[in-house]
Amino acid sequence: MRVTFVHAMALCTGLLAVNAYALDLSGITQQEAGSGLKETLTYAASGAVSKLGTAGGFLNDSKVHIPLPDTLQTAKRAMSLMGKGQQFDDLEVGINRAAEAAVPKAKQLLINAVKGMSVQDAKGILSGGDEAVTQFFRSKTEVSLTNEFLPIVKATTDKSGLAKQYNNLAGQASSFGVVKPEDAKLENYVTKKALDGLFLMLGEEEKAIRRDPVGTGSALLKKIYGN
Repeated sequence: MRVTFVHAMALCTGLLAVNAYALDLSGITQQEAGSGLKETLTYAASGAVSKLGTAGGFLNDSKVHIPLPDTLQTAKRAMSLMGKGQQFDDLEVGINRAAEAAVPKAKQLLINAVKGMSVQDAKGILSGGDEAVTQFFRSKTEVSLTNEFLPIVKATTDKSGLAKQYNNLAGQASSFGVVKPEDAKLENYVTKKALDGLFLMLGEEEKAIRRDPVGTGSALLKKIYGN
């Protein structure tokens, strides 16, 4: 028997059919189902960028706050005992501010990913569980987002003498396997953490939309999730 997109939505345990939000999809057309999924992801993308791409979006949120790499944290503890930890504090603030400045660049790339979503992408989201939204956006946008974020982050870290020292030392340490290659440059580490935070927030925003579709102001999402 051919399974339509609507039937798939009713059967899957992912985005639209979880126990906490059991849905009656009998009144939802196939076109509405597809449009609803895209609209959900578009709202999630806009919400995530809005929350993170503002002052304090990373710095003041413990879920996405970017800490200094382990090597710098160890050095910070030692220097703080001598009253010289301020430059480490300043650098930590700076890298979080850099992430906040980079995130607005993500909005259009995320929305374009939603617009280009295939039927196979939709099935993957519907059947993929809680991490499906994160996995979709990561697979479609991670490379392009890295290219957008990295110059912005680097512009901040290049201003820090401490960051330059870290890059020199970490680069040497990575050749001995002490530091992961991807963490050998501070700007790469920060960019990766910024993307991790963005993808985490995308998943949270999607869940929030399912919990409160009325808050989106969308009649379609209210119809799909409101029962």
